[in-house]
Amino acid sequence: MAEAYSTSLFNSFDSKNFIMNIVVDEGYGVKGLSELGLQKIPKEYIHPSEEHFTTSTVLSQESIPMIDLSNWDDPRVADMVCNAAEKWGFFQIVNHRIPMQVFENMKNAVHKFFELPSGEKKKYSKEELKKTNNVRYGTSFNPQVEKALEWKDWLSLYYVSDEEAAALWPSICRDEALEYMKKTELVIKKLLEMLMKRLNITSIDETNESLLMGSRRINLNYYPKCPNPDLTVGVGRHSDASTLTILLQDEIGGLYVRKLDTDFWIHVPPIDGSLVINVGDALQILSNGRYKSVEHRVIANGNNNRVSVPIFVSPKPTAVIGPLPEVLRSGEKPVYKQLLYSEYATHFFNKPHDGKRTIEFAKIQ
Repeated sequence: MAEAYSTSLFNSFDSKNFIMNIVVDEGYGVKGLSELGLQKIPKEYIHPSEEHFTTSTVLSQESIPMIDLSNWDDPRVADMVCNAAEKWGFFQIVNHRIPMQVFENMKNAVHKFFELPSGEKKKYSKEELKKTNNVRYGTSFNPQVEKALEWKDWLSLYYVSDEEAAALWPSICRDEALEYMKKTELVIKKLLEMLMKRLNITSIDETNESLLMGSRRINLNYYPKCPNPDLTVGVGRHSDASTLTILLQDEIGGLYVRKLDTDFWIHVPPIDGSLVINVGDALQILSNGRYKSVEHRVIANGNNNRVSVPIFVSPKPTAVIGPLPEVLRSGEKPVYKQLLYSEYATHFFNKPHDGKRTIEFAKIQ
């Protein structure tokens, strides 16, 4: 890209249309911008001052819970998981029975995909891959509606079957992504069983499984190093639309979680062999607000490229979400209405990241 587009050209055509054409339409992504050696990021990536990250809002002495799953049938472990979901919305797990090599293979595959030429990556963009929405290469979150873009590229893979993955997923990362997804299946089900027991649901049957974990999507996220990390964001403040999110992050760090009911943020440090788990909006709705989906964000980095790999475990699109009958059995009043999960997801993905405002859409007015 550096040969085709000089720094001076970016400065002279500093318009959103130009940025959208090069970064989005031509598939260079933010990685292409980063490799130009720009001294200053284009204005389209500069966020309002109130969104700039400051260490004065960070609680450096606090951390989200760390939970050892080596004896995951111990009721005390279930209590820790449920308490973390209620009071923090985030926790890390270790001794989860997933081999470290699976993580290393996955992270290496992310780097390999994003090191492909732009033309190869562009094959998986919305414009090129018209026959399916299940595979998508893109940048930022929703560039068409965002006032300020996020400093991130991504590849999103929605799992339907091994056969479809073999046909449509990029071969350079397909096997590693499938292995990572399959190796997390058991721990996801165990965590959901623990969380459901506190909601008076003793087992996850076929119906509950479709509601809680009827769909899975894996994202390969790439955050290139940034010349002005203090002016932009890797990912803006948001909560996830999922039931649960399972995140593998590399050693660079940069994920921050808002402490519940405060304006303070807590860094989620990369810990070798750990996975970060967070409650999504769907689980907050299903639990009638008992489990909390919490705002989180990723800062840009001026020195290193960062990768992360979340798996979004969500209801089946045709499932109806709302407070579970077992939660309301004691007479608790519903806070959220009943609605199709696809309706909620459409609302979520058609807007820019805006903190926790999205979940207002599901509230009973």
